[in-house]
Amino acid sequence: MTSLPSPATGAKKLGLVIDLDTCVGCHACATNCKEWNTSGHMAPLPDQHPYSAAQEGVWFNRVHAYEAGDGDEGRTVHFPRSCLHCETPACVTVCPTGASYKRAEDGIVLVNTDMCIGCQLCAWACPYGARELDEDQGVMKKCTLCVDRIYNETIPEDRRVPACVSTCPANARHFGDLGDPNSDVSKLVAERAGYELMPEMGYQPVNRYLPPRKASSQVKTPPKEAGPLPSQITNPLLRWMDKVLSR
Repeated sequence: MTSLPSPATGAKKLGLVIDLDTCVGCHACATNCKEWNTSGHMAPLPDQHPYSAAQEGVWFNRVHAYEAGDGDEGRTVHFPRSCLHCETPACVTVCPTGASYKRAEDGIVLVNTDMCIGCQLCAWACPYGARELDEDQGVMKKCTLCVDRIYNETIPEDRRVPACVSTCPANARHFGDLGDPNSDVSKLVAERAGYELMPEMGYQPVNRYLPPRKASSQVKTPPKEAGPLPSQITNPLLRWMDKVLSR
């Protein structure tokens, strides 16, 4: 099985921060990801029955929608899903050929399709459903954080972000170094109490999600002499997201 690189002190941890409060579920991220990567690092990304409900084929980004809460507290939460580039990715450690690997210099998890035998052990091991089988080539593929884009010096520096980030109309996706506590994405996570998915699994995903905010109509102003109301401390949407993400 494949071994992981020893984590270097101060090494980059490139990843995404996704704001569940502002994501509108437009699927622009999935569409632009498909467009860029069809001729990019993991190309091609085939489709089988592309207009079916299951989106059959290879998609590095998939967006799910859930109804959260009841009554006045209810809302639709759109939940984008892709590879989380874990610190200790199960997909890498189970790979029998070494095709799946994690880069020491920036933490990106990639697949060497020349070595992949399509056994799908990585897909079975990944608890986040981030691996995709290219049935045409018989190999596994996944999000690369657009590694061929973020290091491409022919692209203006401010555009060297993953395709999904560059196209998001709601600014719900952010990219940067989550290993640097002073980076913009790290500060955003700290300010909004961003969290990792299923931390109990122990894979330490790098990507973070920002929870939905409480609707302004639900926020009540407490008496000046009193402390915060319980309703301001316990957000039912956060409780719901905890249940969904811990499944």
